[in-house]
Amino acid sequence: MIRGRACGHGSEEEGDAVKAVRVDAYGGPEVLVPVELPDPVPEAGELLIRTEAVDTIFVETQIRAGWGDRFGITPPYVPGGAAAGTVAGVGAGVDGEWLGRRVLVAGAALGTYAELVRAPLEHLVAVPAGLGPAEAAALGHDGVTAAGIAAAAGITAGTRVLVLGAAGGMGTLLVQLAVAAGAEVVGAARGERKLALVRSLGAHAVADYTEEGWTGRVGRVDLLLDGVGGELGRAAFALVRDGGRVSAHGAPSGGFAEPDPLEAGRRGITVTGIREVQFEPEQRRRLAAFALGEAAAGRLRPVVSRTFPLDRAADAHRAIEAREVPGKALLVP
Repeated sequence: MIRGRACGHGSEEEGDAVKAVRVDAYGGPEVLVPVELPDPVPEAGELLIRTEAVDTIFVETQIRAGWGDRFGITPPYVPGGAAAGTVAGVGAGVDGEWLGRRVLVAGAALGTYAELVRAPLEHLVAVPAGLGPAEAAALGHDGVTAAGIAAAAGITAGTRVLVLGAAGGMGTLLVQLAVAAGAEVVGAARGERKLALVRSLGAHAVADYTEEGWTGRVGRVDLLLDGVGGELGRAAFALVRDGGRVSAHGAPSGGFAEPDPLEAGRRGITVTGIREVQFEPEQRRRLAAFALGEAAAGRLRPVVSRTFPLDRAADAHRAIEAREVPGKALLVP
């Protein structure tokens, strides 16, 4: 969260107001209110970043709606945890060579819905040349998590993988990572527009999970990457072969899918969940650097379908909750 203070070394002039978005009470998108705050000051070991693109993820809409207690976030707070921008100031103990460099704030709870953001050095990754701020910001949360999930799943050539929520920010990345590993990928999403996107990313087959009987068209899979949860996640679990694997990391449908542990044990299915994708700072930096490097090399394409001005963060949340955004929606200060 941004703490209002005067500007520090290497930042903007003292007394400037910073535009941000704040939540003063849980509720609908309308509680995302544009505000002006005093400039933040980077403390020892921190940097000040002037944001150029701010990531949004579905769980931020759930926190805003009342899930904050589950994450230790209570109003008033500035939402957001990932953004790309340029270093505008440094705190004590930070090398001044960082000034002017483009960086990614990689998915820590820092309050990034703002023009200026303080972040510890351990949460920053340099953005490779040739990669724009929008692409970098789009990898701040989902690039880290997708890279971690794909690595832990040990996807190999010939693995049959079902990506549930394949047209979302993380789903689009998981499809690409699984295809690159040589897997046979089935992408499940909602509606022809999203299915067309999933096909364009290399999926071998697609399924519309709003249609009756969709699971019968998917068939058996070795690995389920569940970015949706709820009833859809439970239906998809039934498709996993005995001895298969499940990553139940998503909850846009209202809750994380929780396969019956007795059934999973009886069938020899390994299940991992959201706890396994909570990374320590150094691991997060390593995964973010990998995702940024793959994107800069053209091997991974973050899908950014919509951008909103920072002061229209409420509209971004409405679009996300209405499932209107394939890939990512970003805020632009």
